[in-house]
Amino acid sequence: MPHDTAIARLRNLLGDRLSTSDAIRDHHGQNESYYPVTLPDAVAFPASTEEVSAVMTICHEEGCPVVAWGTGTSLEGHALAFRGGITLDLSRMDKVLQVNDEDLDVVIQPGVTREALNTELRATGLFFPIDPGANASLGGMAATRASGTTAVRYGTMKDNVLALEVVLADGRVIRTGTRARKSSAGYDLTRLMVGSEGTLGIITELTLKLHGQPEAISSAICAFDGIDAAVSAVQMVIQMGIPVARIEFVDAMSIRGFNVHAGTAMPEMPHLFLEFHGSEGAVAEQAERVGEIVAEFGGGDFQWTNKPEERNALWHMRHNAYYAAKALRPGCWVLTTDVCVPISRLAEAVTVTRADIDASALEATILGHVGDGNFHCAILVDPDSPAELAEARELAHRMNARALAMGGTVTGEHGVGLGKMKYMDEEHGAAWAVMAQIKRALDPSNILNPGKMVEVN
Repeated sequence: MPHDTAIARLRNLLGDRLSTSDAIRDHHGQNESYYPVTLPDAVAFPASTEEVSAVMTICHEEGCPVVAWGTGTSLEGHALAFRGGITLDLSRMDKVLQVNDEDLDVVIQPGVTREALNTELRATGLFFPIDPGANASLGGMAATRASGTTAVRYGTMKDNVLALEVVLADGRVIRTGTRARKSSAGYDLTRLMVGSEGTLGIITELTLKLHGQPEAISSAICAFDGIDAAVSAVQMVIQMGIPVARIEFVDAMSIRGFNVHAGTAMPEMPHLFLEFHGSEGAVAEQAERVGEIVAEFGGGDFQWTNKPEERNALWHMRHNAYYAAKALRPGCWVLTTDVCVPISRLAEAVTVTRADIDASALEATILGHVGDGNFHCAILVDPDSPAELAEARELAHRMNARALAMGGTVTGEHGVGLGKMKYMDEEHGAAWAVMAQIKRALDPSNILNPGKMVEVN
């Protein structure tokens, strides 16, 4: 192997927590998209910041690539070791270190998952709201600037990370930010690291904002005759300033997938799924106002509930949309992509995308966190058909091009990884070259997740 010396030194450091077994490497070479299995040369399992620092020092000296790994749920190849080297699995750094309930913040290690954190917080009356669907690690969520179904009310990871501990490429350990809610002291290195996709440093500790658990929660669902009416209703809800906690669009093809995967019998029409947080009175008022807007846009029966089991079933179904899409074509690959556009262009973007898919030979679902203009497409591809994969990539390309033409972005949530790099120059212009300069300054040997996010010569 090209990195034998680094692997030998890491084995001396970590012992049996440095694995070169085929099974462990294969697990860390998998992904939930169409990229081929890509095995790292070895997988390291550090247990502390000090060990991460020692790993990075060795890899810096040996010129060995390092790719951070949380739970492996990213969708643009972020966690795949395309250039070999070490996968740094942070799952054993999974402790909740300090809950500061009076200050509404928590200090955690990067391997803590969002579900594990909220289980830990139950007795405090607090919760962490960012919900990308997958039970991702919070270190990975910060590294990819994740958001999800609740972003319309609670923001994304960039809005909910106060401070970080980060190990740099050469092994140095830095702290960014503080537990204070605001600061004017120096460059905002926390925001720089959030969303850097493991290309600038390895996150080893996070300080996160918490929120009070709402007194009441209700969820609602309604169907529409067409995409335009459903998305236009969303735009009106947002423009009216109704503080919905979640507002999700799912198209008719997605509903068909839910029916196959979950055994439901929902009408195969575009739907909105909604959730409201607040006091009993506020939740009832929000639901009533949204129901009136839905009726104005020709929405069907507006069904809402505050029963936890019914709410959980609804969102469990939504979170399994990836698997529901796969159920429409067993054995398929799924090319998933997302874009985000200004809310005023959302209905047009979704409608044109659906028409483009329907004119192709492929099947695909569309759904999204449309309260902030972000929607997703899951294109179903025969893994043995290069022609289908090429057509799927062309559909995704046109979707990205439309988003940029509308003043949007090629990814509101999934991130850049390898898959979206080709659009970075068009979206960012000269700023992309500045990103590369930052990368070279912090990682001159280009060992941190090389080949992702930026072009570095």
